Amino acid sequence: MCRNIKTLFNFDPPATDEEIHAAAIQYVRKITGYNKPSKANEEAFNHAVNEVAMITKNLFDIMETSAEPRNREVEAERARVRSAKRFGTS
Repeated sequence: MCRNIKTLFNFDPPATDEEIHAAAIQYVRKITGYNKPSKANEEAFNHAVNEVAMITKNLFDIMETSAEPRNREVEAERARVRSAKRFGTS
């Protein structure tokens, strides 16, 4: 389930709010064990997703690094190469 969470910090252009929100959803799904919460837990689930997304955005805003920002296309190509090597596809 958490394989979809990708590194979002130190990219050019920076991670979008949508990317941060998607990662927050994956995180809350993982720790709760729910892909979709019941009606009784939906409000708490959505609140947790929003809190995690907000905290993540705040974290990215205050973090500093001396490393050069990563390029999304280069990282995507590296992931494709790793996948091809792992699963034997081209």
